[in-house]
Amino acid sequence: MMNFIPNNIKFLRKKNGFTQETFAKVLGINRPSIGAYEEGRADPRLTTLSKIAELFKVSVDELIHEDLTKKNRLPKDNVKILAVTVDNADNEYIQLVPIKAAAGYTGGFADPEYLTDLPRFHLPVLPKGGTYRAFEISGDSMLPILSGSIIIGKYVEQLNDIKNGKTYVLVTKSEGIVYKRVFNYLDEKGKLFLVSDNKSYNAYEIQPGEIMEVWEAKAYISVEFPDQNSANELSIDQLMDMIGTLRKDVEKLKNK
Repeated sequence: MMNFIPNNIKFLRKKNGFTQETFAKVLGINRPSIGAYEEGRADPRLTTLSKIAELFKVSVDELIHEDLTKKNRLPKDNVKILAVTVDNADNEYIQLVPIKAAAGYTGGFADPEYLTDLPRFHLPVLPKGGTYRAFEISGDSMLPILSGSIIIGKYVEQLNDIKNGKTYVLVTKSEGIVYKRVFNYLDEKGKLFLVSDNKSYNAYEIQPGEIMEVWEAKAYISVEFPDQNSANELSIDQLMDMIGTLRKDVEKLKNK
């Protein structure tokens, strides 16, 4: 039977930003032991495996028997407790998270009672088979999508399902709710890179452990129509230039 423990420990440690030294201190063991575990020269005791599993929110069984390098996921507890509300016909509502409720959402997104108090609606044109949520965005970082627009996103369960260059709403621990263009470098760097369409804003990176929910943008609603001379009217050349600039920003972050 293949032993996944060495690679899993190394992968989880690096993905969450620990050096061997800091990781050893958290576990209460010496640094050479970490090196021995990651190189397969020694097996951790069950008590140590339990501490590692608890720290990274995986099971001991997963540490031993699964290749976690291929399973970049949202935290396990958040995946299980995604809350939804339904109508009398058992159709899921789309809950709207307005700007004024954004701060509360990061603490109440798993509470059905909290969701019940949010505005809700149906949008029949969306494809069946997904869970959708709507988020009102603020600021001008994603122009030409205007501040006050509502982004409707489809729930993403696996972080590896994030597609490079697509836009997503991310519910994060430190930044709150953000709407960005995302580049997935989890396998290479253990990080996601978030890029604004408005080039006045710098791109930045985020650790998977910071992310509580991900919603792939599928539609948006705005009460303001684009001006004829606004940035909405982009030529093919302008679009290609924008994509090229975005890729350069991401490459700079990758090469840090």
